[in-house]
Parts: sequence; C-alpha cells; structure tokens
Amino acid sequence: MATRNVDQRDPDEIVDDLDLEDEDDDDDDDDDDDDDDPGEASMTLVEHLEELRWRIFKSAIAIVVFGIVAFIFREQIQQFLTYPLPKSADALGGKPIITGVGEGFTVFLKISFAVGFLLALPVILYQVWAFISPGLLAREKKNAVPFIVIGIVLFVMGIALGYVVLRFPVEWLINFASDSFTPLISADSYYTFITFFMLAFGIVFEIPLVLTFMAQIGLITAKTLTKRRAMAYVIMWVAATFLTPGADPYSPIILGAAMTFLFELTIIFIRIFKREESEAVA
Repeated sequence: MATRNVDQRDPDEIVDDLDLEDEDDDDDDDDDDDDDDPGEASMTLVEHLEELRWRIFKSAIAIVVFGIVAFIFREQIQQFLTYPLPKSADALGGKPIITGVGEGFTVFLKISFAVGFLLALPVILYQVWAFISPGLLAREKKNAVPFIVIGIVLFVMGIALGYVVLRFPVEWLINFASDSFTPLISADSYYTFITFFMLAFGIVFEIPLVLTFMAQIGLITAKTLTKRRAMAYVIMWVAATFLTPGADPYSPIILGAAMTFLFELTIIFIRIFKREESEAVA
C-alpha cells in the first residue's frame, strides 16, 4: 500500500523532494567545510583581547631587545647626537652637563629607549598588521604592505633630515643670549629637545600616507589637491616657519622644500593607487 501511494504521487512533487534533499546535502557539506577551516571562524571578544595582548607583548619585547643593543652602544650614539651641539654651548667644552647623581644613567636610558623604539618600528608595524589583517579585504591587504614599507622609509627620511637641520636652530638658540648668560646645557634638556625636533620631522614626512589614506576612503582626490596647490603651498611654508625654532633662514627653507616635495609626492601616490584600483575593478 505504501509503495503504491508513492508511485501514484505527482511527478512534480517527486522532483521537488529530490531538489530539497540535494540542497540539504549541500548545506551539510558547507557546514563540514566551515568546521574544517578554522581561519574562517570568527573570534570572540576575549580571543581578540588575548591576541592584542600578545601583539603588544611582542612589540614591547622588540623595543627592550633593541633598547639593550642601543644601551651597549650608548657612547657612540651619544657622540653622534651631540655633534650638532656647538662648542660654545657651555663653559665646560661643548658637552652637555648633568645636575643630578643619577641623571647620566637616566639620560642614557631615555636615549636607548628612543633608539630601541626606532629600530623596533618594523616589528611594531608588523604586529599591528598581523592583528588587523584578518578583518581586511583582499584589496586592502594588497595596499597595506606598501603603506607600511613606505611609511617606515618616509619616517626614517624625516628623522635624517631633522638631524641635518638640527644644528642650525640649536646654534642660534644657544648663541642668542650668550652675551648675557653663561650657557650650561643640561643633557636631559638637550636630548629631549632634539628627540622631539627629529620626531616632528618624521611625523611631517608621513603627510603623503595620511593624504593618500584620505583619498582611499574618498575624502579627497588628486584633482582637489592639484586645484588647491597654491593655498597648500602658502600653508606649508607658513607652518615650516613656525615649526622650526630659531631665526636662522636654513631650517624653514629646508622644511618648506621638503613639505612641498611631499605634497607633490602625495598627488603621485594617489594617482598610482587609484589607477591600480581601476585596473583591478576592470
């Protein structure tokens, strides 16, 4: 009786039942594939925090290791950083002075930490990249690697230019009141000043990446920057005048020329990335 009832069913109903069974089998296969591929599984908040903790820990370890290496070569680094200091900086022979029992040790620790952070920058950026990459699209991952490499190169170039320019404002600031005061430059104040000075140059050199990122998310375009080039030049040269301490003409000219070059480089970056994006869509 049951067999006869099945045989008497409408053929369309039999086809629909077979289709439903095939879809159920496909869903089961997809579930099995998802279970076999752990990379596709979403992470919980606790797992994200755990990974973030390990990324920060690895970055800190890199800073400590490179800081120890820098501390070993502290004398050479200290001589290199003291080179921009003029011989007339103080009455004791052109060397920074210390005013406390442990100040010399503290200054060397600060220098070692700063150099260690600079040397560990590729490791830090890689840890940041490894943390955020699972949530990026394929196109975003493709653009992120050049961004990181170019960002490191530009930052190092900015610090190098800051070191070259450094001697001009330092010499002017020290000699400005040398007739009225006896200059005794403390090591802590000098190395803090040059650290922030070179760091400012390094940050300024990141302008192309910032503007290119803004173009990637649609806030600006290469056409907009080209159209407002004159206004941008005025703003950059005025900013270069205020960012460089001292009244020497060399520092603002060098920084202004560098910012102008970076602005034009930004337009090139935006056009290249947009062209690659258009080709990928096509």
